[in-house]
Parts: sequence; structure tokens; C-alpha cells
Amino acid sequence: VVMAATRNVMRAVRVFEFGGPEVLKLQSDVLVPVPKENQVLIKVHACGVNPVETYIRSGTYARKPALPYTPGSDVAGVIESVGEHVTAFKKGDRVFTLETLSGGYAEYAVAAANRVFPLPDKLDFRQGAAIGVPYFTAYRALFQKGCAKAGESVLVHGASGGVGLAACQIARACGLKVLGTAGTEEGMNMILRNGAHHAFNHREPNYTEKIKACTGPGGVDIIIEMLSNVNLDADLQLLSRAGRAMVVGCRGRIEINPRDTMSKESSIIGVSLFLATEEERQECATALLDGVEAGWLKPVVGLEYPLEKVAKAHEDIICSSGARGKMVLLL
Repeated sequence: VVMAATRNVMRAVRVFEFGGPEVLKLQSDVLVPVPKENQVLIKVHACGVNPVETYIRSGTYARKPALPYTPGSDVAGVIESVGEHVTAFKKGDRVFTLETLSGGYAEYAVAAANRVFPLPDKLDFRQGAAIGVPYFTAYRALFQKGCAKAGESVLVHGASGGVGLAACQIARACGLKVLGTAGTEEGMNMILRNGAHHAFNHREPNYTEKIKACTGPGGVDIIIEMLSNVNLDADLQLLSRAGRAMVVGCRGRIEINPRDTMSKESSIIGVSLFLATEEERQECATALLDGVEAGWLKPVVGLEYPLEKVAKAHEDIICSSGARGKMVLLL
């Protein structure tokens, strides 16, 4: 009886109140969730950490989960069991997810079968945990919302993080001229290794002038913007005629002059993976799995943390001096 009882519980991070990183509580007696119809249970090996999870945890985000909850959406692991009507997966399959229903910062997670994808053999679990939100967001920003075309130029602002590196790899593979910014020498080198033609240090006071010199009077066609509350006003000066600023990340308000959009008929477009339709998600998945097959989609794993250090991970993803790949929790 004792044996059966111990197998029904797992370690998982729980949030009982919104607040700082200290509200993340690791518990060892959380019930293992049971997959219902069209759901699967995954034994988690790695889980991605995304900035949005810190916004949700702090209570400042538009979407607030019911308390208590377990954060995390991008997991990679092995199918433990499947619910009724699931035919695409079986116990033992290596998979990664775009989102989970029960939360990814845990030893086991339940996900809807249509949000789970086979993890190719050439990627390990850490890399699998780096695909979901970053690559799907980057693909959506570039093509589904940004209408990027081969031959156009793209500036990835904050290119050394998870979404940024994904955007560089995808844009380069699809024939765009890729410019990226980072805050450290190491970050700039990483961008260049992952598809960028040119890298700029966004801590230098005159870096936008260097970008203008690089793009010429035409400007840049698309900007993928991770920190719009800091950069959006300057972005509008960098855009080409009919250029698009894609708002992927934001941590506050900013003042802009709408006239800057009129002079070039440029657009500011918000990007939310949460609003993607089922067809759009499948389109992303197909394009990205093709990228793994072709060899250009190679997730870069950055800092790694055990589940016990989850609060530190949440602190570091917001306060670190410069991103270097995708942050993951290892289980």
C-alpha cells in the first residue's frame, strides 16, 4: 500500500499567492495528475523558463491563473500514459510541448495531445524544452503576423535570449537579412553563430546609428522587439517604408509619436502565441520540425537549474546582464 501511495505523488513548484520569486514553493507531496480523454501524462526531464512566467507569477499579467497553480509550459520528456482517444502517442515516446494543463515545473505534467509533438532523436531533452514558446513565438512573429518574405531585412532586438536566437535561426533559414542586438560580447558572438549577418551591442549609446549605417536609407523591414517599453520609440525611426515592429515582449509603458508611423505607413503589431488558432499552431509545428530535420533549428540551451533553484531562475531571467540561450529547469 505504501508503495502505491508514494508513486501517486511528485515534486512540483506551487504558487499560492502572487508576488516575487519567493512565492515559488517546491513541494514533494503534490498528486500526480491523471490524463483525461485527448490528454497525455509526461514524465518531465526538462522544462523551459520564460519571462512571461515571471509576469504571471507577479500578478501583473493580463492572464491570471486560479491559485494555487504550477507554472511552466515548455516541457520535454517521455510519455508516461495516455488518456482515451489518444492515438498519436504511446508510453515511452520522447516528446516536447507547447503548453501543459497542470504546469511544467513538476516531475509529471498533463498536456492536451494536440499541444504535444514528437521530439526528434537528434535533440536532447534540454533542447526539447527550448523549442515550444521561443520557436513558436518567433515563427508567429515573423510569418503569421509579420508577413516576412525572403530578401527582406529583420532586426531582432534582444537576440541572444530564447525567442531571439529562434528568430535569428528561422529568419536566416528563410532567406532574410538578419541583424541582431545583444548586451554582451558573448551574446553578440552567439547571435552571429546562430544566423545573424550583423550583431550590435545595445548597451552602446550610438548603436542605432550603426544599425542605420548598416541598413542604409531604406531602413529595416521588420523588427522583432523583446523590450518594447524601452525600444519602441527608437524602433519607429529604424523601420523602412511599410515596415513592421513586432511587439513580442514588454515590461511597462512607453511614449511614442504616432506621426512616426504615418511618415512611412509603418505598423506596430502585437504578438501573442496564446491567440494562435489550431491551424496556426500546426503550421508552426510543421515548419519547425522540418527545421530540425534540415539541421538549421538547433536550440541553444543557456543557464540550467535544478527544481530547488526555481526562485533563482526567475530572478536571473529578469535581472541578468545579458541572455545567452534558453533557460531550463532540469528534473
